[in-house]
Amino acid sequence: MNAESLKESWLTRETQFSAFTNGSLLDFWNQREEDQFLGIDNIPIRYVRFINSSHNKAIVISPGRSESYIKYPEVAYDFFHLGYDIFIIDHRGQGRSGRMLADPQKGHVEKFSDYIDDFQTFIELEVKCRHYLKCFAVAHSMGGAILSGYLLRDSITFDAAALCAPMIGINLPLPGWLANFIVERAEPRSAIRNDYAVSTGKWQPLPYLINVLTHSYERYRRYLRYYADYPELRLGGPTYHWIRESFAIGKQLIAKAGEIDLPLMVLLASEDKVVSNRELMAFCDARRAAQTGRDEKMPLVIEGAHHEILFESDALRAMALNSICDFFDQF
Repeated sequence: MNAESLKESWLTRETQFSAFTNGSLLDFWNQREEDQFLGIDNIPIRYVRFINSSHNKAIVISPGRSESYIKYPEVAYDFFHLGYDIFIIDHRGQGRSGRMLADPQKGHVEKFSDYIDDFQTFIELEVKCRHYLKCFAVAHSMGGAILSGYLLRDSITFDAAALCAPMIGINLPLPGWLANFIVERAEPRSAIRNDYAVSTGKWQPLPYLINVLTHSYERYRRYLRYYADYPELRLGGPTYHWIRESFAIGKQLIAKAGEIDLPLMVLLASEDKVVSNRELMAFCDARRAAQTGRDEKMPLVIEGAHHEILFESDALRAMALNSICDFFDQF
């Protein structure tokens, strides 16, 4: 399939989604290479790669909170068939990577920098040694915060990066000052610090009609199927300490937005109920104020999209993918 016909298929894929996922997508998934390394504190970090000897460019994907590379075959398929090798990491505490707490469903990290350190090891092990002509990064939600933190350390490896609904801030059901007060009160009490944050708990499947992730029934149904088939992938709510760490990285990224020294595209989902678009805009504004002098998409608003832009309905998803491809093609 050439690039033009592949991109045309993005607009009509949901109408024959079952045939696609059980046919060409499954064939592609069966070509994967899975591997692992030991991250910070000897936590095993799992990842997957799709490589072809004829490719001279790569895309590294940094998934969001609770996600695994097992959710990303369609995204990998689309970029791979545009000529990119693909590398996808499972961040610590989720997916097939190791957990830090006795309850494997608690979303937890000791230091947000642990995610970034793991990601750095991943890049050094898998990407730098292959000497690609061009190398790009795509990140979603929490993965966007991790990638941004990494890009503050390394401005050489990637030629450009796309952040899809990056987690610069969290969309909270209570005022920010109150949330800060609660997590700071929880921090010195180890039993509470590492417990599920209020109003969260173990993973529960939500009916499609009340989901806040995507308008695509087919992709949402497939997402639920992963957790039915692989219960070890399930992740519930975050701990109080995870929220505290996420607040801290969000503030740091806004303060240092102008220090990320490579071209960035930021995609904002207009109907996002998971991350805070207010803080995402603050990040974009801070980057513009730093006058990087680049022609960047800051942000590109995907009107009508829920949080998971890369798993949205065909029209919204195609808009995002085409924009990312056009952006990368400039470099």
